[in-house]
Amino acid sequence: MLLLEFSSIEHYHAQLQQEDITCELAVQHYLRKIRDRNHLNAFIEIFETEALEKSRELDKKRISGEPLKKLHGVIIAIKDVICYKDHQVSAASGILKNFTSIYSATAVEKLLSEDAIIIGRTNCDEFAMGSTNENSAYGKVLNALDETKVPGGSSGGSAVAVQADLCMLSLGSDTGGSVRQPADFCGITGLKPTYGRISRYGLIAYASSFDQIGIFGKNIPDISKVLEVISGPDEYDSTVSHQHSYSCSVPLNKKEKIRFAYFPEALEHASLDTEIATAIKRFIQELREEGNEVHPISFDLLDYIVPAYYVLTTAEASSNLSRYDGIKYGYRTPRKEVDLEELYKCSRTEGFGKEVKRRIMLGTFVLSSGYYEAYYTRAQKVRKKLVDKTNEIFINFDMIIIPAAPATAFKSGEKTNDPVTMYLADIYTVMANLTGIPAISIPLFRHSNGMPFGLQLMAKRFNESSLLQSAHHLMNRKIVS
Repeated sequence: MLLLEFSSIEHYHAQLQQEDITCELAVQHYLRKIRDRNHLNAFIEIFETEALEKSRELDKKRISGEPLKKLHGVIIAIKDVICYKDHQVSAASGILKNFTSIYSATAVEKLLSEDAIIIGRTNCDEFAMGSTNENSAYGKVLNALDETKVPGGSSGGSAVAVQADLCMLSLGSDTGGSVRQPADFCGITGLKPTYGRISRYGLIAYASSFDQIGIFGKNIPDISKVLEVISGPDEYDSTVSHQHSYSCSVPLNKKEKIRFAYFPEALEHASLDTEIATAIKRFIQELREEGNEVHPISFDLLDYIVPAYYVLTTAEASSNLSRYDGIKYGYRTPRKEVDLEELYKCSRTEGFGKEVKRRIMLGTFVLSSGYYEAYYTRAQKVRKKLVDKTNEIFINFDMIIIPAAPATAFKSGEKTNDPVTMYLADIYTVMANLTGIPAISIPLFRHSNGMPFGLQLMAKRFNESSLLQSAHHLMNRKIVS
């Protein structure tokens, strides 16, 4: 039996070239692991037959002497909000159960064009709304390090798929931290690129001015390579940048010193676990001692971030999810003899889960007459101030250091009855989505409770090269206790 120890795409490709392994054997290896750890509930569906067929095709191409493409035989999972033609996609919601996509997301097309193998679709919070992966029509996902704890969300299935070695890399989506927070909880690396770096065509919308496809992996070079493949212009997405390109050929070994900023208000915030705060403060001091510039920057907008985020995203969700009406596609109530209004009400009430309905109602409220100016307009003003403040910081600094989450992974069910506390836990991640900047969560620390936690880095828009260089440097400088 093959015992594949995947460490990097580069090493995997070397093994393929040396004929130590084949793509087919690699796929069989991961299929066995997925079956063995099926109870984690990371996957909603496995594309077993076609993954094996694709692996055999790639083996024949390689044996015939064809040069390897960038992602030749790399086994990738995709979150169940990313469309893949002729495959089901449901956003982990009852309202889209058994719906088959008629087209592929641009990101998926680009993966396939570089000979990646998509092994399945992963579980997530319904319509990417949640921080624990407990809001899914397919049941909760378990954290592979401690199955009593949540993996984070909304991309919990994609995170666990990488964490538990069920695939090599995975794609998630990040609207307010849905890649970085589960990466933090699972002890892996999670990148949210700049808004507009990757096409959102084929990504089921939650909040369109926030959503961005993100990448989970175990090392920076692999994430860099996938980012190069799936980023870039797309005629189907008017928000994607046509002026900025990303290349993984940029060396990740950064020799010059880095200018870091951090927010004292973030490290002294009442919500932050004291052990996490102590570890990050100690880490900051170590960076100084190594000759890097690390300076505190006062940031008095921290407590406005989460309210502004939830006002704006729920407003956009209210609009985006209005298309699920039981008429055109998706779930329709089986009740007979109902008029059109009742058909809408029953289909949406039965098809959507509790958290999604909560956010739709909140969004509808903040957009309603008499409340639009009081909530939505003010939240937009906060967003503008955040963008201006962030741009100002990056005039003098390369990176912002901030925690990824206020605590390590918590027990399943611990916060399900307290949505406000759950929302406030997004305090450190939503800033990057509000401002559109790239951010990454890197695993550096271990808590006394045995769970991992990391550090979040943020850079200016379209500066993923420096972000990944800095992350690579920090992950490899030394092992942090």
